[in-house]
Amino acid sequence: MTSRLYVDDPGVVLWYDLDDPSGDELRELATRFGLHPLAVEDALQEHERPKLDRYENHLFLNVYAVDFDDEPRKTEISAFITPQALITVHRAPFDMQPVRDRWADGERPPGGVDFLVYALLDLVVDTHYRITQRIDEAMDSVEDRMLGDGPAPRDVRRRGFTLRRHLAALRRAVAPMPEVARSLAGSLPGGDRLEPYYRDVEDHARHALDLIEHSRIRITELLDDDLAEQSNELNVVTRKLAAWAAIIAIPTALTGYFGQNVPYPGYDEWWGFVLSTVLIVLSATGLYLYLKRRGWL
Repeated sequence: MTSRLYVDDPGVVLWYDLDDPSGDELRELATRFGLHPLAVEDALQEHERPKLDRYENHLFLNVYAVDFDDEPRKTEISAFITPQALITVHRAPFDMQPVRDRWADGERPPGGVDFLVYALLDLVVDTHYRITQRIDEAMDSVEDRMLGDGPAPRDVRRRGFTLRRHLAALRRAVAPMPEVARSLAGSLPGGDRLEPYYRDVEDHARHALDLIEHSRIRITELLDDDLAEQSNELNVVTRKLAAWAAIIAIPTALTGYFGQNVPYPGYDEWWGFVLSTVLIVLSATGLYLYLKRRGWL
């Protein structure tokens, strides 16, 4: 490889974009560029948290780009940042063409590795904001169905819980990004020149995080409201059952009284039957009207 010829040339900017490299390939580059073994180990392992680590000869950046189909899909991207080279490592395919397009743009601000890192970070944060907006828009249909009459259907509630789980997963990738962007601006050579650009990335990252927090609060409140609505519906059903039980209890009690095998007023008389029937109808009707007026039926 000819990259060895340029390592000591301050006028050359190198960018290696490695898609699922082997350990040997990455260790070969580590030897050439003096990469720290702990940073190499982090790049080879999956599910590292978003972070910026400082080593003697380089910086190590770990971030997550996000895509969304039925659920968020995160692509872990690790980057070794030296004064002359950017080495990016990702386990899954990821389109770096927007970074190359910005590098080739004749009107881009001056810069070398620091600009490449900015373009990469801006691309990653843009995926966060775009996916967060899509989840927020998906929540609109859930909200419309949840705010209908009565409790929401089971599939709508399940969709709401799924969106809340997606937001929690997305937050883990987005929450550290404002601090990462701020730290990068102060750690890179030429960071002062590109400080407004890094500040813009930090602002976008904070905006994405704020939108995630707003969406989490929104879906949690919707689910809580639906749970309260279910509780109210259960209370209404319980009241109705209690009211009908009370109405049925009166005829039962009167029938039991007139069915005694002992003499009572009207016993063995035709008007005793009429009296018991009238008492049953009047008492049951009166209790029904009373409970209806109180809103129990």
